[in-house]
Order: sequence, then structure tokens, then C-alpha cells
Amino acid sequence: MLNRRHFLTYSALSSATFAYPGLFRSAFGQIPGTRPLRLAVLGSEYRLGSHLQDIADRFLVGYPHDGDWYKPDVQVVSVYVDQHARIADARPSSYDISMTSSAGSFPFPKEQAEQRAARNAKGGAPLRSQQREEEPASAGDLSAARAKQFGFRLSHNIPDALRCGGDRIAVDAVLTMVEQDSQLPYPANHRGQILLPSYDFFQQCVQVFEEEKHGVPYFNHRELSFSFAEALRMVETAERLRFPLLAGSSMPVTWRLPDVDIPLGTNVEEAVVVGFGGFDAMAFDALEAMQSMVERRKGGETGVKSVQLLEGDDVWKAAEAGRWSHELLRSALSRSDTPLGLTVLDGRTQDLAAPGVLQQLVPNPIACSIEYSDGTKGTLLMLDGAIQDFNVSVRTTRGEMVSTQFFMPPKPNRANAACLAAKIEQMYQTRTAPYSAKRTLLTSGILEAAVNSRHRLNERLETPHLAVSYQPATESQYART
Repeated sequence: MLNRRHFLTYSALSSATFAYPGLFRSAFGQIPGTRPLRLAVLGSEYRLGSHLQDIADRFLVGYPHDGDWYKPDVQVVSVYVDQHARIADARPSSYDISMTSSAGSFPFPKEQAEQRAARNAKGGAPLRSQQREEEPASAGDLSAARAKQFGFRLSHNIPDALRCGGDRIAVDAVLTMVEQDSQLPYPANHRGQILLPSYDFFQQCVQVFEEEKHGVPYFNHRELSFSFAEALRMVETAERLRFPLLAGSSMPVTWRLPDVDIPLGTNVEEAVVVGFGGFDAMAFDALEAMQSMVERRKGGETGVKSVQLLEGDDVWKAAEAGRWSHELLRSALSRSDTPLGLTVLDGRTQDLAAPGVLQQLVPNPIACSIEYSDGTKGTLLMLDGAIQDFNVSVRTTRGEMVSTQFFMPPKPNRANAACLAAKIEQMYQTRTAPYSAKRTLLTSGILEAAVNSRHRLNERLETPHLAVSYQPATESQYART
């Protein structure tokens, strides 16, 4: 299912766009340190608690880091909020209303909608109604107040955000935070996937890069796309056009409790990660957390052979059948700081892994069984109602177990976002991603395969297309101080 903006972008970008392997010059022609890097921020909504607010605010005001206050050497110069553009596209202008019958309801003209979307995609001048209405009001929106306080440009479209109102690219880096809009939700397809426009945002930026033969470092928050095919094109495009691409969540880079890791080159037998929340909203974070550890096994990452999603009673039946290690599950649960059940009721400690306890606490369990190409087993257990954090346990072929919690500091600070901001700035400053975007590519593909398994009544699916190979960073990138 494509929205108008998505369709127009697909049409505008042909394969000829990527036919120039030596296309891009360095984004940082200036002497390092002479001025802050100029950053364009693109997101769905800018409200308290949104991912955009979590990350963008840290580039605006700074954050505690390594025992001191740290202000990134980055200046936010433009912000595009998709919520504003979608509200403007969806509602009639006063002129439109005046042209309709006072007795009838307003049928939004298809021609005007397509014209507006086309102009947005090309970065042209806004329509008369857009000029008149400016930024639509939205509940809880912070963008106008932040723009007034920090002096950045609020753009009506993505090309304008990259060009800052001019006719040439005027930024050194791009930060993209696409998430489900609480006020104007994105649609879902027949498999229940939310059609987040991450790929659309990326392609609009690539079109500007190609037109001007000038690519800049690009960060994409969380999964690259709901579609593995689109995600793969994003990675291949960045490689072909030679601009740095970083993606993913804060879980691989947040603190670990305890501070443990899988030594590079270890033979890994099995891993179990336990998470919480809805599968659609939280599974990616848990999967990427596990992936940041298992990718360090001997030979590096070579991809995933099969994926199967299980739900409800089938999860407990699979547990009884030994589909995953109960010992690893117990080990992972032992790292949680947020046990529910009796602990919340009257303060008593409780063995969550004891027989029958999880069945009482978790009304809608979900398990995702992953078979890696090299024979390693991975299991994601979403046990909403048992815990409220992410914990993993990994067993090596020598029988050793390594378990830890991926620390999520409480709201509203959510300091794990600062851990991610530090890695993003590192890429901006060095033009080198601290870890491979292929980790996020593979995790995005696993998530899509799990959705497909659910759509096919929880069938086990072979996934030859997920033969994604990459080498992890020599040193793990999680926070230690």
C-alpha cells in the first residue's frame, strides 16, 4: 500500500539515478573544527516522549556524558515534521471550502492532492493554501517552540530541509526518526505492518544527493523499512553512492547490567532474549539487542535460514517441547530489574521461571524462533506482563553462559538515547559508521519474516533472502561509563 508521496518518489527515482559510482565528493570540505556540523532533522512528529524529541533535543541542548555535560559540535539548521505535511495534505483550504456547496460534504479534489504531493516531492514552492496555512496546529507539537528558541528552519518538505530554503544542499548530515504518529497514524497493510515512510524519506534525500552530486552522512532510527527489499536497497544505495549510513535503536549501545560481552570469534550455540510490550512496537529493539551479541560469533554474521512466529498457547507448548533452552530463559529473567507479579503485589521476590508462573502473568505470549545459517539458535520471547525491560542470555559451544540486561533509564530523561546520539555524532564527524548498518538490515528482515509467519498461521518460513553477511566492529559499541 503506497501513499501519494511514496508513489511519486518511486516514480521519480529510476535505476539510472544510481549509475554513477564515483559521484560524491566529501561532505566536509572545510577544515575540521571551524564550524559546527549543520544538521537536518526529519521526523514524523515532534512531541514530548517521541523518538524525535529524545534524540533531536540532545543535539540542541546537549546531555550528561562520561562524568560531564557534553554539547555536540552540531547545529540543527532545519527540521521537517511529516505530521504537518500530512495534515496539510489531508484537509481542504478555505478556498477549497468556498468552492463547495454549503449543503454538501467536501470531497477532497484528487487533482489538487496529487499536485501538492508532486510539488512537495520536487521541493518546489508550496501551493497557495499551504502558503496561507503555514504549519498546521497539532496537539502537543514542540517544533514551533523549539524553532523559535534555537533558530532552526521549519521546512514544508524534505528537499527544502536539505537545502534550507536555497537551491543547493546546505547541511552536513541528516537525522531521520520515523515512528507511528499518535495524532495522524500511518496506515497498515493486510499483514498488519505499519507503513512507516522510512524508505520514502531516504529516497527523497538520495534524490537531492544525486541531483547535486553531494552525499552526507545519514542516520535512520530503528528498522530501515517494514520491507526487507526496501531496506536492502537503502544499504546498497549508500554503498554505491559512498555516503555513510547508520541505523538502529539504542539497545545495542546502551549500558549493560552487568558489563559483559561475547568475545569476538566465540563459538555461539544459542541465545534467548526476553522483552516486553507489543510485538509490533517493541520486538525490533529486543531483536537488535540480541543481534548485537550473537553477531560476534566465530566467522561473523552469515544470515538467517528460517523464522517462525508463535503466539498464545503455542508458545507454552513449544517451551515444553524444548524449542529453546529453559536454562537460558531462567538466566535472562534473572537479569531483569522490573519483575511483575508478586513483586509488584506485595514486594515478595518471585521465581519467574518456575513452573506455571509465566503462564499466569503473560496473557498473550509471543515467541520468534530464529535459525541462523551457521546453525546458531536464537529465540525472542515477548513476555508482556512478566517484566518491563530487555534481557538476554547466550550460551557458547563450551557450555558457558553470558547474560545481561540492556539498561533503559526511566522517563523523561531516557539516557540511553544519549548513548545513541553519541554514536550518531561519531559517524557525522568521522564519516565512518561505528558499526554496520547490515545489522539493522538483517534485524529488519527477521521482523518482516516474523510478520509473514504470523500471516501464514505461524508457519515456519525458509528465508534464503536473509543471507546477510557482515563483520561486527572489533570492539563492541555499548556504553561503559
